[in-house]
Amino acid sequence: MNAMPKYPVNCGGADCVAVAAFKIAAQWTDGTTRELKTYFLSCQECLKSLLERAGEKQRVCRLAPAEKLEPPGVYDLSRGAPDRQLVRRAELE
Repeated sequence: MNAMPKYPVNCGGADCVAVAAFKIAAQWTDGTTRELKTYFLSCQECLKSLLERAGEKQRVCRLAPAEKLEPPGVYDLSRGAPDRQLVRRAELE
């Protein structure tokens, strides 16, 4: 189910100690299973740079023939909620 921990998680930005507010992730599927592939957890300040880095990582990702990986997006981080319940924030992308 991949629920976020109920405790605060720090941002993944370099030298950042802020609490993460967003999950940068991409929809992945192998045709049977669908889930979010997480790249980073981010605070507001680090969001732009981490989203760019996630795009770079996604572009070099090798996939098996049946796999599909969408470009990374920004999701509200909701502690204790499973990935499928996270709200996408397209206006921040």
